[in-house]
Amino acid sequence: MTRQLPPLKPLRAFEAAARHLSFTKAAQELNVTQAAISHQVKTLEDALQIQLFRRFNRRLMLTDAGQTYLPELTEALDQIDAATRRLRAIDDSGDLKISVATSVAAKWLLPRLVRFRQKHPDIDVSVSASDKLVDFARDDIDIGIRYGYGSYPGLRTDKLMQDSVFPVCSPALLQGPPPLREAADLKHHTLLHEEWGSMIDAPDWRAWLTAAGVTGVSPVRGPAYSHSSLSLQAAIDGQGVALARSSLVGLDLEAGRLVQPFGPVLPTDYACYVVSPEVSAERPKIKAFRDWLLEQAEADQSPMV
Repeated sequence: MTRQLPPLKPLRAFEAAARHLSFTKAAQELNVTQAAISHQVKTLEDALQIQLFRRFNRRLMLTDAGQTYLPELTEALDQIDAATRRLRAIDDSGDLKISVATSVAAKWLLPRLVRFRQKHPDIDVSVSASDKLVDFARDDIDIGIRYGYGSYPGLRTDKLMQDSVFPVCSPALLQGPPPLREAADLKHHTLLHEEWGSMIDAPDWRAWLTAAGVTGVSPVRGPAYSHSSLSLQAAIDGQGVALARSSLVGLDLEAGRLVQPFGPVLPTDYACYVVSPEVSAERPKIKAFRDWLLEQAEADQSPMV
């Protein structure tokens, strides 16, 4: 059976005006003009071909038809309101699906995620760690943390952390043998390399050694790793000196698992960004997670020597 449904706006206008017996109060409730309420009610009466109000100079009165229509219409709108609130409650709690670069997940996000769960126990976080850029139009993902230049058309983009690079190593390497006291001492130690993939202009050991004015050290010797988290773990294990991203190494430095033996610190054009589709960016659970990420990143900022 085909439903005989008049347009929603005129229904809402009539229901509000009928409850208040006032176009003015209905306009205030629906945040429109009094003229708009009057027009919408007339549209509904024309569609139904039934008069719903008797209009007097200073007051309104419902016709018999209007009095019959109002209670069931109010109940129907209340049911729609309740169903919508239940749907939003389900959607704004429950599972929040996050896409994040592998090393950012391992070295930055996951160690801090317990803080988000403590603050928002009603939101369950599902983390997908991958270096592949998520396609929000196709993949079932709510929000992402991307690493790059920050140009993501069609997405709301907030900078999380600007990146720089500098050497890090296990504290044990400072004492040797042989001791690691200054940049020139790198000739006695293993250099750990990270494969930056498509980021061809990312600073590597060659760029860092040039900036430090160090000669006599091969910029290509030593093992290479596909992810920053792997090269940092090798450094923690005392296997050599890694060139670390500032965005990933903060907790290891704070805990003393790694130390920064010397500078310089090289800036990069890369940063971590929080991204989500514009259409869903202000949904409560997505906004809550984005705001929390930005708070964490701000709290983590500290100058490097």
